[in-house]
Amino acid sequence: MRGDNIVLIGMPGSGKSTVGVLLAKTLGYGFLDTDLVLQRREGALLQEILDRRGLAAFLDAEEAAICSVDCARTVIAPGGSAVCRPGAIGHLRQLGRVVYLRLSLGALEGRVNNIGTRGIAMSPGQTLADVYADRAPLYDQYADCTVDADGQTLEETVSAVLRALAAR
Repeated sequence: MRGDNIVLIGMPGSGKSTVGVLLAKTLGYGFLDTDLVLQRREGALLQEILDRRGLAAFLDAEEAAICSVDCARTVIAPGGSAVCRPGAIGHLRQLGRVVYLRLSLGALEGRVNNIGTRGIAMSPGQTLADVYADRAPLYDQYADCTVDADGQTLEETVSAVLRALAAR
């Protein structure tokens, strides 16, 4: 049986952490950002892990960090690359219902202006559009429900997530 957590997946800049905190407050749940778990386990910032160890090692470390998570009644905001490793997304799906916060590429490009320092798991030379093209099918595949967050305020997105979860 699946856990009672809510997992928000989506691209970097889609609002997983910000919406997650508001959603947790609304529901009286805890909140967990797995990027912070990864940074604590590795003793380094996300970008430092990528720069020092490379993409594959980063994704392996992220998967291990995510698989270490055990919680209840928590809104979980994993890194956008959590869908890149079957073990990571499989564990998240066991923990709870997975909601994809979908934004258009244009909206994401307007939000993400620190692509080289933010700790986004991407190969050298990749653009945000490349990452979007690679990951969007995975988000669709693993989500229990999808919320289109383009043009919405944070509060509207939280309400849309609650409606999507209630409909399931």
